[in-house]
Amino acid sequence: MLINIPAAGPVNGALVAARAAKLVLHSPYHFLRNLALAPQQKRFGTGVALRFAAESHSEVLPMASGTGQWLLQELPWDSEYFNTPTYRLFTGLFGADSEPAQLEASAVALRRELGARGPFYAFSVVPAEDVVLLQALTGGGWRLVETRLNFYCPTATAALPAPAQVRLAQPGEEAAIGQIAAATRNSYDRFHADPWFGAERADAFLARYAASAVAGITADAVLLPDEPGLLVDSFLAISDTPAIPDLPGSGFSRVLLTAVGSHNRGWHLRLVAETVRRAAGLGLPTVLMTTQATNGAVFRTCEKLGFRLGSTSHVLACYAA
Repeated sequence: MLINIPAAGPVNGALVAARAAKLVLHSPYHFLRNLALAPQQKRFGTGVALRFAAESHSEVLPMASGTGQWLLQELPWDSEYFNTPTYRLFTGLFGADSEPAQLEASAVALRRELGARGPFYAFSVVPAEDVVLLQALTGGGWRLVETRLNFYCPTATAALPAPAQVRLAQPGEEAAIGQIAAATRNSYDRFHADPWFGAERADAFLARYAASAVAGITADAVLLPDEPGLLVDSFLAISDTPAIPDLPGSGFSRVLLTAVGSHNRGWHLRLVAETVRRAAGLGLPTVLMTTQATNGAVFRTCEKLGFRLGSTSHVLACYAA
């Protein structure tokens, strides 16, 4: 039986304030101690929540139990690509006195409400510290699909090996780089771990993403090996964020996607090292990299180069066919 959810309304500022300590964890930089938290809260946490109703394709849905609100956003590009309405749940807003059973019932109601609209796919990236929300969603039928570890490396203190020969991917290499991404399947990334996608669709999506990175749509640079006689069977896509005016000490390169095939063993370390070297040359003080909690090969790269663990998050999802 479908639980009725009241009509959407404005964001409740009191609930945002009650959740401030967890909302700031949505900043991708909150673990960097040299960065002030207040501007991060405004840009990525409570500020996002307070502005949410004004954002395009966003909905503020009251919880069925009347204890809070859900902040939900439809993703037009994903919806079109997968031919299914696709949503990202930013978070839930509720008070500290909310009963776990009520929150769980509200998570069930949200899932059913979306299902009443027709086929859909929804996911949420939840900081590991947000235990109450995690328990509400998992109790409400949202399944865990990925656990992420978020690493960072100060470029000034990185332990870099001798420079490797690399080059930037060029226009016309989109298809080849896409094939590398599809061929080096990671069973534990969000797309391959979630049965809704299936292996074939997950492979195709990563190939499309990698090709878009080469085209400069989803990345600022893609690094490739450039040793004479070496078959290119790996790549690393990077996005750059220049210093944020109200966040002194900021400026980042982020590793977006890497793939290393059997012909390029050992190149993950080299490509990441050159990413750190490139960031230092651009005056960007920090390199960020996210991987799955299962990815031991990446851990070894992090240990060798001086990366540190910053935070942990969980990806949850639900859907209706």
